[in-house]
Amino acid sequence: MARQKSPGVLLVARATLAGDDRRLENVTVLLDAEGTGGRIIQATDGTLFVTSSIPAGIGINSVDWPQPQQLESDMGKVLRINTDGSIPRDNPFVARDRERNRPRGAAHPEIYAIGFRDIQGVAIEPGTGRLWTSEHGPRGGDEINAVEKGRNYGFPVIGYGREYSGKPINGDKTAQAGLEQPVYFWTPDIAPAGISFYDGARFPQWRGNLFVSALAGKALLRLVLKDGRVVNEERLLGDLNARIRGVMQGPDDALYVLTDGAAGKILRVVPRQTPGGAR
Repeated sequence: MARQKSPGVLLVARATLAGDDRRLENVTVLLDAEGTGGRIIQATDGTLFVTSSIPAGIGINSVDWPQPQQLESDMGKVLRINTDGSIPRDNPFVARDRERNRPRGAAHPEIYAIGFRDIQGVAIEPGTGRLWTSEHGPRGGDEINAVEKGRNYGFPVIGYGREYSGKPINGDKTAQAGLEQPVYFWTPDIAPAGISFYDGARFPQWRGNLFVSALAGKALLRLVLKDGRVVNEERLLGDLNARIRGVMQGPDDALYVLTDGAAGKILRVVPRQTPGGAR
């Protein structure tokens, strides 16, 4: 579990559920990091990916938050730790940290990838084990990224959004050598939240598709991928006119969708039954 202790301080901990299912026991802090909005997902090798964003509300300017490009800060990063809180030996900045003996300003060895603004969703791609993320841009420039070890995903040096005021970020620069491009982006915003790959049997035609929940977009988006690129986008559940916060494939191979707000619901999506069969 990840918990924001205070603005800019993110704790990652593990615990066991008590027998009465009403409390947590044996709480152990695994990582005391910097950032907001943490998401956790377990990789295929058993390690934990942890996301850490910058405070990214309206009125906050990107120039005031250079931490996503700084290796001595955990903000704006994907972090990777073992389930006991130790650092995997093959993390990209472990060797650099050892060489410097961790003086002030040294790279943090838990860092896996850098250059993120506000990650809201994480998913592991079936077959490849690669981490994918959804990310809020400021005004436009919402992104989907396929995250690789040691790579730099650009924020705030490059991007496809502007400040909430409408001012350009770094002269509207969208590309630079050594910085990764998103797999996909949206302008204007859809405010992507939870994401999930589908590999079940109920919807065989959707296997390998990435589903993206959209808050401002008020829809569930189905992205069709080919060779790591998005080749088609379909908007689903738009008739609900609801902010969608999360999506996940269930053990029954149905899609479970979480809507946002005081009247939020968990919806179960299965093929429609018709006289001729399911579709």
